[in-house]
Amino acid sequence: MTVPARVGAEAARKGFVAFVQDWNRLSELSTPRHHRDLAAWLEERCRGHNRNMLLMAFRGAGKSSLVGLFAAWLLYDDPNRRLLVLAADLKLAKKMVRNVKRIIERHPDTAGLKPPARDRDQWAQDQFTVVRTRELRDPSMIASGIGGNITGSRADVVICDDVEVPRTSDSAVKRDDLREKLAEIEYVLVPGGAQLYVGTPHSYYTIYADEPRPEAGESVPFLDGFERKLLPVYTEDETGRRTYAWPKRFDEAQVNRMRKATGPNKFSSQMLLKPVNIAEGWFDPGRLGIYDGELDYRESRGRAVLTLNGARLASASCWWDPAFARPSAEGVRRGDSSVVAAVFGSEDGRFFLHRLRYLTVDAADEHSEAEQQCRQVAAFLRDHHLPNVRVEINGVGRFLPGQLRSVLRKTGTPAAVIEESSRKAKAERIEEAYAAILADNRLLAHRSVWSTPFIREMREWRPDGSYRGHDDGLDAVAGCLLCEPYRFEKPGAARPAAPGAGAVERPLGRPRPDWRGMAPVVAPSDWDV
Repeated sequence: MTVPARVGAEAARKGFVAFVQDWNRLSELSTPRHHRDLAAWLEERCRGHNRNMLLMAFRGAGKSSLVGLFAAWLLYDDPNRRLLVLAADLKLAKKMVRNVKRIIERHPDTAGLKPPARDRDQWAQDQFTVVRTRELRDPSMIASGIGGNITGSRADVVICDDVEVPRTSDSAVKRDDLREKLAEIEYVLVPGGAQLYVGTPHSYYTIYADEPRPEAGESVPFLDGFERKLLPVYTEDETGRRTYAWPKRFDEAQVNRMRKATGPNKFSSQMLLKPVNIAEGWFDPGRLGIYDGELDYRESRGRAVLTLNGARLASASCWWDPAFARPSAEGVRRGDSSVVAAVFGSEDGRFFLHRLRYLTVDAADEHSEAEQQCRQVAAFLRDHHLPNVRVEINGVGRFLPGQLRSVLRKTGTPAAVIEESSRKAKAERIEEAYAAILADNRLLAHRSVWSTPFIREMREWRPDGSYRGHDDGLDAVAGCLLCEPYRFEKPGAARPAAPGAGAVERPLGRPRPDWRGMAPVVAPSDWDV
């Protein structure tokens, strides 16, 4: 960061570790080892080339107190610095500012920073200005909630203190909003400035993740390139032996009590700093098998065979859960998504979630929104050899079956349209569709599905009514699983075609043989009766 001229002698400036120890002696407290380690790391990063920092420490580690001392030390080290502290709401940010003011008033090394009594207007609850040599428009430290207006502000250091909490991260929409607001920091920070994020993860899709989440649209982690410092309550070696970060306060007995009281997910998130959902999801995506194979359609002697990943397929289900697919002005979906899904059942009893498409529309297209969606569904049916599609006619889907049939006729797509009206509650329907099949590890998903919002929906969904995120993909696949995802009839004796028999071209609109093994076989004859 750009360091203006300092007030006072250079030689008198002490490091952050000594600054912390002086404060603790004044408060008649000892300085735990992990505080010394964190203080040394903060000072080293602040003076280094990369001043983008992420500090994650377990709940109760005293990280907020240490960061307050760090802010005071930054002003002690250079009174001309400008600090902006962001928190989940203004109340939390003001709490940090008050703490820093108290340190400056009491710490022996910062006695000359407090302005004289005549300048009390510069010593407010949510912002203050220390005695400094430069005339600057912005205060020395100012507090703002993540939803506040920081346009026009300038800062040398931005401290994001617990910006991710349940109320800012418990749904995809809230997480998108949080990322958009944090992106504004780039317009506030001066060239060469420093950013410090302090917090604990509250979601699998946390802003603190060290790996991207493709299903959330990430190609790199949100804090890509940040220097990271993680302090879990304990670490384990290869033998399972634990080393506790603060054994005087968090020993084995205390840690085990906390784990039992808070539950495994919350403990893993807040104490071990693992990116999991605090509210445990109902379904585990880890139970989904992953495959890369594609559909292989072959015909031989009037018999059609469809295989996938080496398994012969016996049935298919396609479900369209329609909605207005128009994106918002910001490019982020706010309402329900229009989703079409295809699930195949193999002869060995496994189910393949082969494709899941979240439909979109183009405002510049000459066709209506409904027409655009119907065309996409028709292409979906053709591409995946699907004999029919079930359209949920609750809500906006009531008028779509007729329009879809018209599009199928125009495009020569040999598929039927079946109208479905859901009578069960959505949560009950989803739970019924997935529970048994996931428990039996019989549902596999194509790798492409893992880059869609479906995995995020699956990971976060809960049946108790507390889930407020999107579940459109989850619902569409549930429709497939509940409407005959496999056949009870024993498949016919036909075998897959020889390797040399590839896809067969046929005139537009001419139906293909039924690959499900139920179509009759017509044998040619050249004898006279």
